[in-house]
Amino acid sequence: MGHGWEHTVLKVLGARDFRLSLLNRVEITPSYLRLTFADGGLLSAATIHPTMWIRLWFEHDGKPHQRAFTLVAPDSAAGTFDVDFALHPGAAADWSRDAPLGAPLDATLQGSKFAIPSPTPTRLAVVGDAASAPAINSLLDAMPDTPATIWFGHNAPEDHAIPLHSRPADDLRRIECMRGPDALVDAVTSELVGRPVAAMPDMVWVAIETSATRRLTKKLREDLGVPKRSLHALGYWRAA
Repeated sequence: MGHGWEHTVLKVLGARDFRLSLLNRVEITPSYLRLTFADGGLLSAATIHPTMWIRLWFEHDGKPHQRAFTLVAPDSAAGTFDVDFALHPGAAADWSRDAPLGAPLDATLQGSKFAIPSPTPTRLAVVGDAASAPAINSLLDAMPDTPATIWFGHNAPEDHAIPLHSRPADDLRRIECMRGPDALVDAVTSELVGRPVAAMPDMVWVAIETSATRRLTKKLREDLGVPKRSLHALGYWRAA
């Protein structure tokens, strides 16, 4: 597997490589596909955990191009998992639409780690969008007894149809973000401003556009006093 200098660096860091095979493709919305893969031994070599992600390799203008994706429904016994693709211009989206069943795809496992805090949080706040929906679902499934407030940004009208594993005790807020992720940042901070410390969630999980993730993290830490130990934030995509 040769994928340029990025892959070389990952190998130095201990990355492991696998070759997947495309088994199925399902359209969830016109701009959101779910692909099923044979895992090529990846799951048996890994410790499966909530929000687990891998790197997938594509080609763009003759050059290697890698993107990170969260695993959906990993099944070690069957050796399969799903990956959701939010469609937008780019090599990954093109491959997800056009690749024939049986097509191989190279994957690299390196860097994914997450564990539910102990003791388990009693209140959870989640901020995400279409790109992080699989990770949100994984997190909610792993914490079935922890009620969550979920701010979910819609970057396109059809994002309303993306499945979310919200439970009866959860409070799901759908935020229109057609003009950008600032609406999501503003919605979260405006609601939490002035809330007493005792009423703040004891775990906050943020996974939106990278610059918006940084802005929201700064506000949560500096303006709202959310402790570093309670905040888990990762940029999931970059605005063009």
